[in-house]
Amino acid sequence: MSEESLVLSTIEGPIAILTLNRPQALNALSPALIDDLIRHLEACDADDTIRVIIITGAGRAFAAGADIKAMANATPIDMLTSGMIARWARIAAVRKPVIAAVNGYALGGGCELAMMCDIIIASENAQFGQPEINLGIIPGAGGTQRLTRALGPYRAMELILTGATISAQEALAHGLVCRVCPPESLLDEARRIAQTIATKSPLAVQLAKEAVRMAAETTVREGLAIELRNFYLLFASADQKEGMQAFIEKRAPNFSGR
Repeated sequence: MSEESLVLSTIEGPIAILTLNRPQALNALSPALIDDLIRHLEACDADDTIRVIIITGAGRAFAAGADIKAMANATPIDMLTSGMIARWARIAAVRKPVIAAVNGYALGGGCELAMMCDIIIASENAQFGQPEINLGIIPGAGGTQRLTRALGPYRAMELILTGATISAQEALAHGLVCRVCPPESLLDEARRIAQTIATKSPLAVQLAKEAVRMAAETTVREGLAIELRNFYLLFASADQKEGMQAFIEKRAPNFSGR
């Protein structure tokens, strides 16, 4: 694990912990950091031994936004042809569950990155927001859409138009985060959740993730069709046979991911 890496990777059995590593810049999301994060995420997604991924930040922030210096003099064509924002879709496309362990600031692109994850837990000192309006722009990596779905249109509108931030406690009350814990226990809590998920059938976890994601992105009719398709599909898996037989035999299942 190189100290010069923009993303540090630690493997703990079936859990991969990816740490954004630009603490001196509050983990501002430079193009190089995003590329490194995507590389690590896709490698974890392709590794059958890894079942859950945790993303966190080094130092005082999860990620305090995009790297403004990389965008300050850009033209619309620069932004389009660079793929700077378009490549973020590869983060949301990861099939395995991703947990955001948010320590400190998750602002702008940092908030958008957290919302691309499947579960968000936060330390008591975390802050969330989309302050792009203060720079004369708007969120461009999903902030207007995902924050609205998480907080509702009126609270999201207030935050996006004013550039204000909310605390971890308010984020919890509105359903943006799943739980809040002391900073010193943040990673342990993320590990605990990840370890629980890692004991489940990888196939069922992947297809459940897809179905839940569709609930926020499609109509109820379309979502129900995807849910039913995935439900039926799992009856072709060895994990379904093992899980139900283990239940009948009153023992813990041994899922193989097949």
